[in-house]
Amino acid sequence: MSRVTTAAATRQKKNKIFKKAKGFWGGRHRLYRIAKEAVMRAGQFAYRDRHNKKRDFRSLWIIRVNAACRLNGISYNAFINGLKKNNIALNRKVLAEIAITDPAAFTKVVEAAKK
Repeated sequence: MSRVTTAAATRQKKNKIFKKAKGFWGGRHRLYRIAKEAVMRAGQFAYRDRHNKKRDFRSLWIIRVNAACRLNGISYNAFINGLKKNNIALNRKVLAEIAITDPAAFTKVVEAAKK
């Protein structure tokens, strides 16, 4: 029976880690054990922050819509409540985009929400 070595598989495994650690500072891209820990930690941060990004953007959209509402003489809370009561189904992302790019159209939406 022939002798099997794991050299190729081990090298591939290490190269995968080193490729992910490219650009890391110091031994974090040079030393396997440290690079492995750094890549695992970076992956955890990336996973967490993919979810936090959604939270951050929603918060930004709400701030933008609130500012545009105040310019039109209505509070954000009353505006969202008016939209729901009038069955106007625009999400906060779209409302923020309208508020920035087309203030006149946003004013029309506010008037519809005030009814």
